[in-house]
Amino acid sequence: MTSSDHTQTPQVREAKDWVRILARYREPSTRRSIFELVVTLVPFALLWVLAWASMSISYWLTLAIAILNGLFLVRIFCIQHDCGHASFFHSRRAQDWVGRCLGVLTLTPYDVWRRTHSIHHAQHGNLDQRGIGDVLTLTVAEYRARGRFGRLLYRLYRHPVVLFVLGPSYLFLLQNRLPLGLMTSGWRYWISAMGTNATIAIVLALMIWLGGLMPVLLIYIPTSVIAATIGVWLFYVQHQFEETHWAENDAWQLHEAALAGSSHYVLPRPLRWLSANIGIHHVHHLYSRVPFYRLPEILRDHAELAAAQRLTPRESLRSVNLHLWDEKLNRLTSFREAQRRYGTA
Repeated sequence: MTSSDHTQTPQVREAKDWVRILARYREPSTRRSIFELVVTLVPFALLWVLAWASMSISYWLTLAIAILNGLFLVRIFCIQHDCGHASFFHSRRAQDWVGRCLGVLTLTPYDVWRRTHSIHHAQHGNLDQRGIGDVLTLTVAEYRARGRFGRLLYRLYRHPVVLFVLGPSYLFLLQNRLPLGLMTSGWRYWISAMGTNATIAIVLALMIWLGGLMPVLLIYIPTSVIAATIGVWLFYVQHQFEETHWAENDAWQLHEAALAGSSHYVLPRPLRWLSANIGIHHVHHLYSRVPFYRLPEILRDHAELAAAQRLTPRESLRSVNLHLWDEKLNRLTSFREAQRRYGTA
């Protein structure tokens, strides 16, 4: 092997070895973070104004602008996400308050979400620690052990209409109004939820006072629902792909689950920008303190990570048909394949 061949071959590392390497990328740039915040919020606000003005021309035009603005709301959520990981500013206090303000726009109580999301990061891929911050995923054995009604409920839950049409609206419009999962965990989470709810109520009251119900029906709700739907889809494909990683507690390892159980969703450049590089999710789970705008830098510097867990948009569509974790084959499988292989109805 020539020296040039050697340099072109990426070094294979254990998942835990990446932590020390990725720590070099953790420092945020205050100037860059402010820039990212401005170039996200200004277009979002301008599209809101444009949508409101367009109501005098065409309600269909208003709806189209609102749907487009849902993409910027996704980016706002991703910045809130970075704030929750303490990766957006050097000051914890500054990014917490930015996150709380953005949570009003995303309909997500910041302190509640930050806590449940940290649980997701700490337990993802652990079969013995499911329940908070995950898409419910049963093993084939668990599904087979359920009665007919229990199987029916799980099939309904995993149906695309529930997961990607009804589910996102329920999650962001209704479920987020209470600190579910943290109801008995202290006043902080109730203040987060109720404070966010109160601010949202004030915003809605002002909208109705200024323009009646139509701005709410044609701008506010469509923008929120589109963003919620895209957000749920992104979260789904980040972990629900055929060769993902799950293990029982005694065989589970945090960094292995982070790398092997999270996808590298290879999106076109405009969608990468609008989703704030959240598709580079395997790197994010390995080291969540890296600011989103430094994630591409890591892929440029480390070919092994750039090649790992790649999932194209076309390939991601097939993940909709994966429903159960097959512990024998160590991969996700469909109801149909489980029935063929194990006789599961």
